[in-house]
Amino acid sequence: MESKFDHDEDQAFRRKSRRPQSIKAVCSQTQYPDSCYSSITSRDKSNTTDPEEIFKLSLLVAFDSLITLSSYPDKLISETNKTNDISALKVCGTVLDDAADNLNDSISLVDVQPGVNMLSLAKIDDLRTWLSASLTNQETCLDTLEEMESRFLEQMKSQMQNSTEYTSNSLAIITKMSKILRTLDIPLHRKLLGEMKSEFPKWVGAGTRRLLQDRPAPNVTVAKDGSGDVMTINDAMTMVPRKSEERFVIYIKEGEYFENVVLDKSFWNVMVYGDGMNKTVVSASLNKIDGVPTFNTSTFGVSGKGFIAMDMGFRNTAGGIKEQAVALRSSSDFSVFYRCSFDGFQDTLYPHSKRQFYRDCNITGTVDFIFGNSAVVLQNCNIMPRQPLPNQFITITAQGKKDINENTGISIQKCYITPLDNLTAPTYLGRPWKNYSTTVIMQSSIGGFLHPLGWAEWDRGVEPPSSIFYAEYQNTGPGSVVDQRVNWPGYKPKLTSAQAAKFNVRSFIDGSTWLPQTDVTFDST
Repeated sequence: MESKFDHDEDQAFRRKSRRPQSIKAVCSQTQYPDSCYSSITSRDKSNTTDPEEIFKLSLLVAFDSLITLSSYPDKLISETNKTNDISALKVCGTVLDDAADNLNDSISLVDVQPGVNMLSLAKIDDLRTWLSASLTNQETCLDTLEEMESRFLEQMKSQMQNSTEYTSNSLAIITKMSKILRTLDIPLHRKLLGEMKSEFPKWVGAGTRRLLQDRPAPNVTVAKDGSGDVMTINDAMTMVPRKSEERFVIYIKEGEYFENVVLDKSFWNVMVYGDGMNKTVVSASLNKIDGVPTFNTSTFGVSGKGFIAMDMGFRNTAGGIKEQAVALRSSSDFSVFYRCSFDGFQDTLYPHSKRQFYRDCNITGTVDFIFGNSAVVLQNCNIMPRQPLPNQFITITAQGKKDINENTGISIQKCYITPLDNLTAPTYLGRPWKNYSTTVIMQSSIGGFLHPLGWAEWDRGVEPPSSIFYAEYQNTGPGSVVDQRVNWPGYKPKLTSAQAAKFNVRSFIDGSTWLPQTDVTFDST
């Protein structure tokens, strides 16, 4: 007769023997299964076979690797006196710190009490967004070192190998797990793309809609003429409480404000509104040619969650000759830009990471003037390419998805793509910046100025990898004819309504859950 001790010992042995198979099964879904398996098994002290617990361990592994890496940029700064090295490494310090925060937020989200469901569909969307942002931040460090021709590029790349692989592993695990969990859920009814309902994503809620419609009483008023509380936007920002769950509203009166404004990740739920996109304008001229990394050239940069801008203009006046010069950069999750203008030349609008929505905006530029690796929908916007420098061609978008499991891309829906001026340069809808670049133009009006090929290679004459996803759907206007488009394997001249629906507000940026809180109008389908 088997004793209870023998039974318990046998059960423990069975759990221990199943453990490697469970971890291997989970890690087989990743792009780096070897590093996934070795890192998780070395961390696991509980002999768990639960896929959700294995996922949590993968997050801890990735977080630890980023924390170890966090002081490395400062170490390298102490070893050089070259300006380009120092400026690039400072960007690395910022974005790697943000990447670690993205992991920490992910860990906090799944750190629940026993017996409570760790993962829900809403949590999965958040986790994929934050893990994608962590990868984007790490990639931004390397992009910046390369851009500034820093001698530390290969050294940093080697040091970051573990953190990027481990973060990618976590993203792959939650992406595959979401597919499993979604199959257990009752499918949600989705209307066809062409049907109209509300005009803004659901996370723009009733409270925020009232803010946008009624021009709320501000906490602070900015006025150049001294008629407000302060005379500069940066002075107003010193009054914003950090990490506040309450909305803080700043009204900026008519005028051109010559300043660079940066709201770091501690600025939560800030709203700025002006007297109109051509009346209240923030203007500056930082640029790549003068030695500033692209990430830091933004006239206005925001990272804290829940940022809203309305009736504002953002301008970089450096001009095309100064190359990369950003008017606005956003890394703000659930950020909304309503009736705003973004005026520049190369790299005008930088939706860097996380979930973003732009409605009724004007965007002008020349080369890659809408670029980044967020999940972004631009809806009912005027996209206006302008005449570039001699011998330049124009690319409207440059999307930066590098990992197959990132939930990122650019979706341009119901917009108007027309020239700003007398445009004679060859003009393309975009070019793929990274191996999994994702861009969809749908239900938009495209003028006849567009080059018949529609899209351009990143490196002229080099066909992009088949892993990109570039597509057009139900566009109109003389530039929408796809008969002479590129024949890349990754380009889709036509989509089904179901395929296109993956890039609408409801599906792509989960807008139905957060846009309603902002009170901004949106088309959910």
